[in-house]
Amino acid sequence: MVKTKTATKEGKTGNGDLGFEEKLWKSADTLRSSMDAAEYKHVVLGLIFLKYISDAFIELYKKLSADKNADPEDADEYRAENIFYVPKKARWDYLQANAKRPEIGKLIDAAMEEIEKGNPSLTGVLPKNYTRDALDKQKLGQLIDLVGTIGLGDKENRNKDVLGRVYEYFLGRFADAEGKSGGQFYTAKCIVKLLTEMLEPYKGRVFDPCCGSGGMFVQSEKFVEAHGGRIGDISIYGQESNQTTWRLAKMNLAIRGIDANIAWNSQGSFLNDAHKDLKADFVMANPPFNDSDWSGDQLRQDARWKYGAPPTGNANFGWVQHFIYHLSPAGTAGFVLANVSMSSNTGGEGEIRRKIIEADIVDCMVSLPGQLFYNTMIPVCLWFISRDRKNNKFRNRRGEILFIDARNLGAMIDRRHRELTDADIAKIAATYHAWRSKNGKYKDEAGFCKSAKFEEVQKHGYILTPGRYVGAAEVEEDPEVFDEKMKRLTNELAAQFKKSAELEKAIKKNLKGLGYEI
Repeated sequence: MVKTKTATKEGKTGNGDLGFEEKLWKSADTLRSSMDAAEYKHVVLGLIFLKYISDAFIELYKKLSADKNADPEDADEYRAENIFYVPKKARWDYLQANAKRPEIGKLIDAAMEEIEKGNPSLTGVLPKNYTRDALDKQKLGQLIDLVGTIGLGDKENRNKDVLGRVYEYFLGRFADAEGKSGGQFYTAKCIVKLLTEMLEPYKGRVFDPCCGSGGMFVQSEKFVEAHGGRIGDISIYGQESNQTTWRLAKMNLAIRGIDANIAWNSQGSFLNDAHKDLKADFVMANPPFNDSDWSGDQLRQDARWKYGAPPTGNANFGWVQHFIYHLSPAGTAGFVLANVSMSSNTGGEGEIRRKIIEADIVDCMVSLPGQLFYNTMIPVCLWFISRDRKNNKFRNRRGEILFIDARNLGAMIDRRHRELTDADIAKIAATYHAWRSKNGKYKDEAGFCKSAKFEEVQKHGYILTPGRYVGAAEVEEDPEVFDEKMKRLTNELAAQFKKSAELEKAIKKNLKGLGYEI
């Protein structure tokens, strides 16, 4: 049975996010008449960033103001808490108080410049084009008022990847407005959490060559903190080809005080690999699904294609091999791909998949439930690649692949969107770790998980769809024997026939009383 979280009277889900997102869209939509979606996307996200850091600043400012021994205007007090010190004329209350003035655009640009001055990692990142003539200043003031009604930087929202969540929602709506397919998808928080729980990136180099808004990195840092590790034990590397998204990633990480080497170039990871020499301990990624415009025709002889040149019309196995190429000798990778990657034979993909399987580096495959993304219904799966399956920390699983079918897990948070629950994530991750561990008590579970030998995968034509291997879930036997069940059902049916005949007789009698006969 599908579980659905209770909706409130305000139209929000049990998570309280639907009304929040709709309110943000209403904010953005106030500028629709004066500029196109591609432009006001930048305007809105910049204001959301300002509101976010200002809320967080004010929350700590109030605490410091109540402490006789603290100075609420001391920037070091905020740096110590990984919170931006916001200059007086960059604070939201100042901007909102001046929202109706004609020079509001200049005030916002000045606020962005002041914040960049105090935070070198943001140099050239924040939008500073609020003075341009095309931006209606009256509507900009209205937008500031609307964004001002939404709490972004309070403690509850700082514990979420709120900028990424906002960006995810906006991508779908802006894609509709711009008439684009919306090929970039923010990775749902539950998927990122599942990846981190399975990979356990406690220590080492973490790499995402299509990092989007930086959600993978945020969750990795949270994972280390939650399990008692030290954040400094992780080095973060990323690359993003969309400059707006790259800016968001920089803002997203800066808010949390996370130091990261995030590169941007318009060519992207395939044509201009910004971390050519990097060998990562962990690769975590959600690349564009089934990307046909990836310049594959220019890369036919690339050294990364160890298992075969990917088809020019689909980048899926270009990404898979790019991830493998950047893994250290003991590295592991977990990434999201469209389900077609598990079974496609188009353009030589089946042969590439066969070679990767025969190299014995495919560790685990997970089928995910649908409706996890806001703006695509494409069914997806998780691949886990391990370069060192003989590592003595783990059970020797050479020649085996763990298949997990999680399509029936998850809870509906509204009529269109599903999330994996914490219990679902724990179950999947625990199954994987039990399978890998020397002392783990792993056991196949019909309908959910199966450890398949290489020979079985070969018999299935090197197709990696978990449903082919896990079988059907066991059904409890009906305690009623067949004859007893048929007798009970026959008696129930006879009673229904009798009731039907009585109703028919009563209807005919009533009709006759009205002068009609059947």
